[in-house]
Amino acid sequence: MSRFLFVVPPLVGHINPAVGTAAVLAARGHDIAWAGPADLVHRLAGPDARVFPCVLPDPALENAGELASRSADLKGPAAFQFLWERFLIPLADHMAPRIRTAVEEFGPDVVIADQQTVAGGLVAESLGLTWVTSATTSAELVDPLAGMPKVAAWLDGLIEALRGRVAGGRGTADPRMSPHGILAYTTSALLGPAPLPEHVWLVGPSVTDRPASADFPWEWLEGAGRTVLVSLGTANADASGPFLNAAVQALSGLPGIRAVVADPAGTVTEAGENILLRPHVPQLPLLARVDAVVCHAGHNTVCEALWHGVPLVVAPIRDDQPIVASQVTAAGAGVRLRFGRADARRIADAVGTVLDEAAGYRDAAHSIGLSFRAAGGSAAAADRLEGLLPHPQPPVGGHTRGRKQERTGIR
Repeated sequence: MSRFLFVVPPLVGHINPAVGTAAVLAARGHDIAWAGPADLVHRLAGPDARVFPCVLPDPALENAGELASRSADLKGPAAFQFLWERFLIPLADHMAPRIRTAVEEFGPDVVIADQQTVAGGLVAESLGLTWVTSATTSAELVDPLAGMPKVAAWLDGLIEALRGRVAGGRGTADPRMSPHGILAYTTSALLGPAPLPEHVWLVGPSVTDRPASADFPWEWLEGAGRTVLVSLGTANADASGPFLNAAVQALSGLPGIRAVVADPAGTVTEAGENILLRPHVPQLPLLARVDAVVCHAGHNTVCEALWHGVPLVVAPIRDDQPIVASQVTAAGAGVRLRFGRADARRIADAVGTVLDEAAGYRDAAHSIGLSFRAAGGSAAAADRLEGLLPHPQPPVGGHTRGRKQERTGIR
């Protein structure tokens, strides 16, 4: 069979969708390897995953948690500039030689590079490989810099300088948008009517079982009227304190409501009996049992909630989250709050709104969830990747040629 190399950053939300796609390919008999953070990939993809460590301790490279903490107060272009200058570009410089080593040792037929590991696309293109972008958020698909030409030009300059350093200047493609294909883990039901090139494949979320703690007290949910999950993701712990405390205050006062609150940094100071505080939660199985989600509009959390037909209260913090939040509200599947101004009253009102059956939020969430399931998810993504593989020539004169066709790129 064939070999697929997944290049991923040290970000849980960017690895999880790839895990589902990789699992389907492995079940079909293909060889899978990873280039990225070994400990994180092993935790999410399993201890037997073959990993070429490409994210190692480096004093010049800030980790994702530090990035989130230091950029919490930045907005707009300033936040975007911080993300690229202080995290994504240093990450690419750090990973590039290790990605090249992984390619040389593993010999992949196709490289799948996360949109935020731009070194993956640059290295793959410079070596003449077939490579695909894994777009774990839809923000880049709608060109977030369309109204900021100076910022776009600045970013182009950063990427070209990076191409010179890590790829010897070879190649011309945008490493965030492969010309061979882009796996977009969403559908038009959430993305909206944005015009997209044919090589952008809307495969829907890649939702698959993943390792989860066995000590979650599921019995606590028994007999609950309605349940709300509050989670601000894995990279926002240091910025989450005021919001989580306001959410707990809001939900403690709502009759007939129980809430599970993910509080990894232990920032919540006081909670009522109807609040379950946990440092981490088994999000996927929990989503099947909740009635609403309060979150930061992270693409994975949003898509996993909508997969289960659960409406949302979204309070975006940074990066792509405002774009995803706008998609949720435009689709009628949730209510948006301003993260910095979300007090207990506003959060309580928003939760009450999305739980109101007559308001239609649950119906909209259910409709988007149906579109996700129809798109195919992990299986559809695997189909697209297999479509890039070289195939034997058809028989000529009663004989099959002994060579393979050249890769054709887009299926």
